[in-house]
Amino acid sequence: MDSVNPIRFVLAFIFVIGLIGLSAMGLRRYAKAQKIFGTQGGSGRLAVVETRYLDSRRRLVLVRRDEVEHLLLLSDKGEQVVESGIGNGKK
Repeated sequence: MDSVNPIRFVLAFIFVIGLIGLSAMGLRRYAKAQKIFGTQGGSGRLAVVETRYLDSRRRLVLVRRDEVEHLLLLSDKGEQVVESGIGNGKK
């Protein structure tokens, strides 16, 4: 067995782990800079307020549009409006 192969393996392993770490840091920084739902300035008409997973196939999503909230059930079989016209909850 050649002594260069284990050293090459360890160096390659450290290099790959370093690349994974740099990618994770870059994605974390990019995710903080980008807002996926809603708008950047907060003046948009549509926003996802909250998401709750019921199980692996279904989730509830609370969506706000023009100060009115709508509760949606999303699943692999389709979408369904559970409740519509909910007030924004501010008094």
